[in-house]
Amino acid sequence: MKAKFLVPLALFLVLVGFLGYGLTLNPREVPSPLVDKPAPEFRLATLAAPDTEIGLADMRGQVWLLNVWASWCVSCRQEHPVLMQFARDNVVPLVGLNYKDTRPEALGWLKEHGDPYSVSVVDADGRVGIDFGVYGVPETFLIDREGVVRYKHIGPVTPEAVRDVLLPKIAELSRAS
Repeated sequence: MKAKFLVPLALFLVLVGFLGYGLTLNPREVPSPLVDKPAPEFRLATLAAPDTEIGLADMRGQVWLLNVWASWCVSCRQEHPVLMQFARDNVVPLVGLNYKDTRPEALGWLKEHGDPYSVSVVDADGRVGIDFGVYGVPETFLIDREGVVRYKHIGPVTPEAVRDVLLPKIAELSRAS
């Protein structure tokens, strides 16, 4: 008779334990299967010049950031001043991946808010974003000289993220041969 009550109680306690552990996790720290793996190959038209294409191979040999953004993205407005300052500091190239947007909307948004990107490419159908595992905008990827993803930042880039995470990682990758 006691077993009838102990088994459900034990299962309940195990479930509470799992839920309690889940509450301690940071939702911003979603592991990416791409970290420490080669970045997905892509070749896309640039936003400013649709007849010009750029791809992963064009960025080899340098450390760079890929920032996934869109004109319809509210959080992108939040991170934009941080990206503008990052661009002014000229640390590494900042490539924009304009995600599921229209060219006129995206160009208008950059004209209104400023353009921090060395270049922006157009991912109108979201296929490259899917290859990168993007599930929300904005997301930012740090890619090394060999084209390997070394870090993924989910959500708006903050001054603290730049100072405490991105700049140290960029410095480390820039020192590596």
